[in-house]
Amino acid sequence: MTSSLQALLPSTERALLHRIAVAQTEGRAPSLVGGVVREGETVWFGARSCVDGHAPDADTQYRIGSITKVFTAVLVMRLRDEGLLGLEDPLEKHLQGTGVGEVTIAQLLGHSSGLGAEAPSPWWERTPGTLRPELADVLGERPMVHPVGRVHHYSNPGYTLLGSLVEAVRGVSWEEALRTEILEPLGMTRTTLQPVAPHAGGWAVHPWADVMMPEPAEDLGLMAPAGQLWSTVGDLCRFAGFLAQGDDRVLARASVEEMRVPAAPSAAADPESGYGLGLQLVRKDGRTLIGHTGSLPGFVATLWVSVEDGLAAVALANATSGPLVGLVAADLVRIVAEAEPRVPEPWRPLPEAEVDQELLALTGPWYWGTYAFGLRVGAARGVTLEPLRGVGRRAAFRALPEGGWIGLDGYYQGETLRVVRRPDGTVSHLDLGSFVFTREPYEQGDAVPGGVDEAGWRGL
Repeated sequence: MTSSLQALLPSTERALLHRIAVAQTEGRAPSLVGGVVREGETVWFGARSCVDGHAPDADTQYRIGSITKVFTAVLVMRLRDEGLLGLEDPLEKHLQGTGVGEVTIAQLLGHSSGLGAEAPSPWWERTPGTLRPELADVLGERPMVHPVGRVHHYSNPGYTLLGSLVEAVRGVSWEEALRTEILEPLGMTRTTLQPVAPHAGGWAVHPWADVMMPEPAEDLGLMAPAGQLWSTVGDLCRFAGFLAQGDDRVLARASVEEMRVPAAPSAAADPESGYGLGLQLVRKDGRTLIGHTGSLPGFVATLWVSVEDGLAAVALANATSGPLVGLVAADLVRIVAEAEPRVPEPWRPLPEAEVDQELLALTGPWYWGTYAFGLRVGAARGVTLEPLRGVGRRAAFRALPEGGWIGLDGYYQGETLRVVRRPDGTVSHLDLGSFVFTREPYEQGDAVPGGVDEAGWRGL
C-alpha cells in the first residue's frame, strides 16, 4: 500500500504501464515487469506476459545477473568501514596466491585492474561452476589484458576475486555474508542464490521467428559474486531505497555516496557513462542515474536510481536478448520525474545550536584574483563556494573535526579549505589548495602571492 502523498496520478500510472507494454511487445519478451520507487517507497508495479491471466507479480523471481556485483561491492565497503581492509590495499595483503595480487581492491571494484572481461572457455554463464573449482580456473593463463590502473575494462573475474576476498577476510562464505549483512537487514527475503518459486523461467527468443527455447540456469560456483542472484521487483525496490539513502544497518550514507564517485575514466566511445565502486553511472535525459544492469542467458535486468529526483526504477525480463530494460528503467524514472516533479522540502532556518557567529562572519563575497566567489553556510557547518557570475569552479565542503573543510565535489573534491588568520586573530584570507581568496580583489596589504602593484588600480 502507498500513502496518499506518495500515490501516483492515474495518468502517470498509465504512462508507466504503456512503457513496459511497448517494451514487452517490441522486445518480444515472454514477460517483463517493472517497479518505481519514490522517496524510498514503492509506488508502482506493472507486468506484461505472453500468457493471458498469468502475469508475474512483484514477488516473482528473475535472475538479475551483474546487479549481483553491487551487493558484492557493498560487502567489501563494509569491511573497509570496519577497518579490516583499505581500498588501496593490494589484493595480496588479504588474499594470497592469486597471481594478480598487485591489483588494489579499489581497482577491482571500479574495473580498472587490467583483468580480462571473462573467464576462459567454456562460456561460464552457460556451464556449471564445477568446471572452475579454483581461482586459477577463473583467471586462466593470461589474466591481465591491460596495464593495472590505466583503463576501465569491465571484468567478471575481478568480482570473483572480490567475493573470495570477502570470504577470506570475513571468515564465512560469500553467501552467508550476503544474507546476514545485507539481505536480512533490508528485508530482502526473496533474493536468493538459487531460484525459489514463484520464479520466471529463462528463455531464448529466436531472432527471426516467434518461437522460444529454454535457457539453462547454471550454478556459477566461484563466479557467483559476479552474477548469481535471483531477485524480485519488490526486493530490488527495497535495495534501490538503500542505494539512494544508505542504511546504518548495512552501510552508512557517506560510504554509499562514495560508491557513486567515478573510479576510473569513462571509455572514449561512451562519454555519458562511468563506473564507481561497484555502481554504474550514466547520464540520461539530463539526469544522473546510478545502479547496475545485468544479464545471464534467459534474463535481462536493470536497476536505476536518480538521487536528485528521489526516484528509482527496476525492469526485469526473462529473455536472453530483445527487451532493452536499461532504457525501460530509465524511462520509468523519466516519466514520473516529468509528470510529477519532486516537491522540495520547505525551507527552514538552521537550528539555533548550529548557528556559529564566527562562521557567519566568513559568508559573502571572496576574490580569487579578480574572480568573484560567494561563500554560503549550510547545515552541520558545511559551506559552499560558488562563482557569483558566469561559469566557474563550484564546490561543496564538509567541516573537518580539526577545523577547516574538505571538498566534496568538482575541481576541489578532496582539497582542503582553511581560514588563515593574522597574528591578532583577524581573518587574513582563505586558502584552498594553495589558492588564496581575499575579501577584496588585489587589496594593498593582502596576502596575495606575488604581491600587489604599489600604484594600485588605474585607468587607461
